[in-house]
Amino acid sequence: MAVLIAWAALEAVGPAAAQSVEVAREYRSAHGAEILADYAELLRLPNVASDSADIWRLARHLSDRLDGYGFATELLTVPDAPPVVLGTLDVGANRTLALYVHYDGQPVDTARWTHDPWEPVLYTRSMELGGVPRPFPESGAAIDSDWRIYARSASDDKVPFAALFTVLDAFRDGGITPTSNLLVFLEGEEEAGSPHLGEIIARYRDRLDADAWLFLDGPMHTSGAPQLTFGVRGVTGLSVTVYGASRSLHSGHYGNWAPVPGMMLARLLASMKDETGRVLVDGFYDSVVPLGDEEQAALDALPDHDPALMRDLGLARTEGEPESLMERILLPSLTVKGLESGNVGPLTRNVIPSEATAELGIRLVKGNDPVRMQELVEAHIVDRGYHIVRDDPDLETRLAHPRIAKVVRERGYPAARTSMSLPIVRDVIEATRRVAGDDLLLVPGLGGSLPLHHFTDTLGRPGIIVPIANADNNQHAPDENIRIGNIWFGVELYAALLSMP
Repeated sequence: MAVLIAWAALEAVGPAAAQSVEVAREYRSAHGAEILADYAELLRLPNVASDSADIWRLARHLSDRLDGYGFATELLTVPDAPPVVLGTLDVGANRTLALYVHYDGQPVDTARWTHDPWEPVLYTRSMELGGVPRPFPESGAAIDSDWRIYARSASDDKVPFAALFTVLDAFRDGGITPTSNLLVFLEGEEEAGSPHLGEIIARYRDRLDADAWLFLDGPMHTSGAPQLTFGVRGVTGLSVTVYGASRSLHSGHYGNWAPVPGMMLARLLASMKDETGRVLVDGFYDSVVPLGDEEQAALDALPDHDPALMRDLGLARTEGEPESLMERILLPSLTVKGLESGNVGPLTRNVIPSEATAELGIRLVKGNDPVRMQELVEAHIVDRGYHIVRDDPDLETRLAHPRIAKVVRERGYPAARTSMSLPIVRDVIEATRRVAGDDLLLVPGLGGSLPLHHFTDTLGRPGIIVPIANADNNQHAPDENIRIGNIWFGVELYAALLSMP
């Protein structure tokens, strides 16, 4: 309580909320080297979701950091799950903002990294543009916004901590109280698919009352412009295996007689999607919830960055053209993530493999139910003459059915989208414009997936994605990085959001 009184006392003597961004900017300018050194220490703490000891160590570290800012903290737990770090700061405001960050990260293959992924390295610019390593700056030294830190989770998703902790330091030193009560929710298994998040929210729902949830995750627009995003795709998938003979066969002795699983699977997959990219599975688009008027207007106002992106990716054509990338993201998609049947290259043999497997990914939009979408794909497989099984077929099953497909469903979760017409959403937009100005892009839906639906549907609150990472951050990949200028932008943005009227 003493800390809450200290925060409240600052309100009477500190600068007006309109000065908060300038206060944060000045603090960042004066303490840039210390901010980067502090962030480097955080990046040295491993955070792979499957490593329980490291995850718990990081959770306690972040809990201690929030304690130091006067938050009341607790670790929300359920069996077999890493903790959610929950921090609350009551400043006596009429509004509560919830800030979601995940503190776990993707696994690493150290052999594919240029440096140790848990030892941050500062570069003069991106490696692709010829950057070279340099020492972290000394206190008071000039800092170039184009410098980059290379380390696992440098952008996804530890970077919000670098910006948020800086803002809290600046507010404390500058005598500014946030204009909203704050609820900080730090998840530890987002990169593992958030398997326990629904259970945690159900158990601790009484602690999670907020007017809006800000998801501090994701990259800025591919053009480099800042953006706010009001929805995410959901995700699910299927593994499909088709069968030929019960063992691999000599292609000379049995070719033209024994069914070839690779060809069978190729025909089955080709029947699911036409050359323009339209999914041919019956009912695949039927449940899509259309955009509202404000969302459609925001979509129409987005810049046409597709030509530059196509050049960057070496693409002469795209699916669904002339529709834009953002238009396509607002439809469900069906993707072949992987194919396997026999061997290629030096290990190729003159055989007819006994089976072929495809891993299918389904990205969902608002209105799509994950299980129903899986059912539609399965119905399509049945319509093509296949008998579906859940395990490898025995001899009796093989002899009874000319075409067999083993389908294994992946776990998934639905998409979510927040209306841009809500008053709290408009407040967030205006606060962001204080920093981003006319460059701000309003994006109805993000291509990636986040467990947003737990908050928008279960808790019934608006969810807005507030990204600050550079789009070319190598997220989930080797040599992940964060551009220093994006951290600085995050400092000013968070200051604006925490002091919005």
